[in-house]
Amino acid sequence: MKAVILARVSTKEQEEGHSIHAQKERLLEYCKKNGLKVIKIYEIIESSTQGERKKFNNMISFIESSKEKIAIVADAVDRVQRSFKESIVLDDLRKKEKIEIHFLRESIVLNENSKSFQILMWDFATMGAKSYVLALSDNVKRSIEYKIRNGEWIGKAPVGYLNSIDPITGKKTVIVDNERAYLVRKGFELYSTGNYSIRQITKMLKKDGLTNNTKINKPLTNSQIHKMLQNPFYFGLMRIKGNLYPHKYEPIIDEFLFNKCQKVRNNRQKKPFKYASKPFIFRGLIKCDYCGCSITTDRKKDKYNYLCCTKYKGNCNGERVREEELVDQIKELLKNLIIPEEVLIDLKERLQKSQEAKKLYHKESIENLRKDYDKIQTKLDNLLDMRLGQSITQSEYDKKAYELKQTQYELEAKLKKHTEADEKFSITVNYLLNLASRAYELFESSKIEQKRQLINFLLSNLRLRGKTLLYDCNKPFDAILNANKCSNWLPE
Repeated sequence: MKAVILARVSTKEQEEGHSIHAQKERLLEYCKKNGLKVIKIYEIIESSTQGERKKFNNMISFIESSKEKIAIVADAVDRVQRSFKESIVLDDLRKKEKIEIHFLRESIVLNENSKSFQILMWDFATMGAKSYVLALSDNVKRSIEYKIRNGEWIGKAPVGYLNSIDPITGKKTVIVDNERAYLVRKGFELYSTGNYSIRQITKMLKKDGLTNNTKINKPLTNSQIHKMLQNPFYFGLMRIKGNLYPHKYEPIIDEFLFNKCQKVRNNRQKKPFKYASKPFIFRGLIKCDYCGCSITTDRKKDKYNYLCCTKYKGNCNGERVREEELVDQIKELLKNLIIPEEVLIDLKERLQKSQEAKKLYHKESIENLRKDYDKIQTKLDNLLDMRLGQSITQSEYDKKAYELKQTQYELEAKLKKHTEADEKFSITVNYLLNLASRAYELFESSKIEQKRQLINFLLSNLRLRGKTLLYDCNKPFDAILNANKCSNWLPE
């Protein structure tokens, strides 16, 4: 009779431990003694309880296509199956006289003439294999539950973190990835403002060099950034099967920033960028002050734009109002948002002094950080000399080198942040002064999308009450408006 040999192990490690080879040797010897002609050997490295078991199914297909009866020879029942779902397939082939099954360890041979007792032995062996799998599963579950209770992450670390080995305990842990963590934090900070879309943030972080923590190091996609911004792991909680558990690793952001991003994501603070192709200045920016519903814009006769409440929650006192009326109200506001020339000169002088002080602070900070970095490098060099001279053990070297390199990573991140802060300071000061001096002029001369950005930058919490536009003025522009209400800008 022709035969196929099935040799299976559960993991790659078992394969490297020669378990596959040992099985094949035993099974080939068995076939030789029992006059079975081996025509095919199936080596399977997979769990018998997970996945589709492609190679097992290929073996079944091969047998079904054969015109002759074929013997399946395996080391034991648990090498072929660990549940009864395979029993149905195998027993059907047995009854059709397509197979004869040989299990060496249990000394079971099954064919179409097998007695009930032999089938019962097969079933008991299968039950034993199944109970073993369930016990393994329970042990794994208990191990996972223990890790979760202790705040240990059980999977691949998210971007901004790295899976690592604790040099002291030798156990797996998760550490902050200093090359990516500050960019992850930057992504959260940008999104929390409500001024950037996921796509814009993705492009900005790609330009800054943020990649995933794999060997390929590809830039993150829009969907990965979106997922990152919803992951509570970054402020101290790990989400597992819909439940949140505190973890023991260093957070990259605080909970306040995370929650702010979630509010933006849920459209509570987020200002939309492109709701439609129609160019409406106030699209998505205003809520009804009566009922809290969105204010929508309609175009009539392809000429006039009207705003009104959607009245999604039912009728309210909201009125229809021409877009031009609200634009006029914005213009009146911007006319008052101006710094008098003499005040502007004084402000620039004060800012110049502040800039000089900042430059000095920046220079001193950079120099101190570089000195600290060089000191750490010297310590690392000395540490290596000590290790080469066998003054310290490998374990002592690994522990101290790890601590020093972590400090170096932190210093590198601080150096980069100081440089970025210096650039942002100059850009922000120039932009605010320019905007505060020319807000009305800029609004008048800008296109619709620029008008929307100006409104979004200057104002928040826009509401429509009747035909009056209500709003909160963002800092520092609220101080300019309040100062304009007084006759004396400059201090005595």
